Amino acid sequence: MFTIDKIKDAHAKVKSGADFPAYVQDLIQLGVKKYDTYLSDGHSVYFGENDFHTTSESKYSKLAIAAEKEETKFRHYLKIH
Repeated sequence: MFTIDKIKDAHAKVKSGADFPAYVQDLIQLGVKKYDTYLSDGHSVYFGENDFHTTSESKYSKLAIAAEKEETKFRHYLKIH
């Protein structure tokens, strides 16, 4: 089964967006069926066969997520971005 180290090795080959399709194929060959990445701290959970899963470490400190959306403020910040 796959490990976080094997996933990191595959990800290290990605230098630009053009490399992403090959990265996805590498994940499939490792046995990754799907993965979820969490915006709150940047960790990912990778899922394989027979309920196998493994979790990466957080990439940054946990971010505060607002309980309610502020659509007008969001649209403004998106537009100026």
